[in-house]
Amino acid sequence: MGHLQYLIACGFVLILYIQQGASISCFICNSHDDSSCMGDFPPDKYKVDCPGSNYILCRKIKQVIDFDVNGLKAETRVIRSCGYYNKSHTNQCYQRSGFGGRQEVCACQTDYCNTSTTPLVPIFVITVLIAALQVFH
Repeated sequence: MGHLQYLIACGFVLILYIQQGASISCFICNSHDDSSCMGDFPPDKYKVDCPGSNYILCRKIKQVIDFDVNGLKAETRVIRSCGYYNKSHTNQCYQRSGFGGRQEVCACQTDYCNTSTTPLVPIFVITVLIAALQVFH
């Protein structure tokens, strides 16, 4: 009976991941326009349901301009947005750099996952799984 209970608990966790529609929900903001976008957890006012089914991931870009170049002032920006499929960089971060600046781009595929730098498994899911295992053991 323990094996069946374990399967039920795992099924419950999987059900938590079922989306209510075809699109994803992300934070959309730019710290150049509002500094509250810069922190790891932006305000709820930036939560948006991404329009249409083309958007299937959330993206966070940390952009550093090291010195005044091409009309841009030296600064650090955080840009959060909805994104299209990027097979080679989904659920991970990558860096790009060039003359006078660099970027760290993170892409993830769960609602509102474009908060902290590294995409993580939601703590809620881990907590539910541990609780379910404790109950059924």
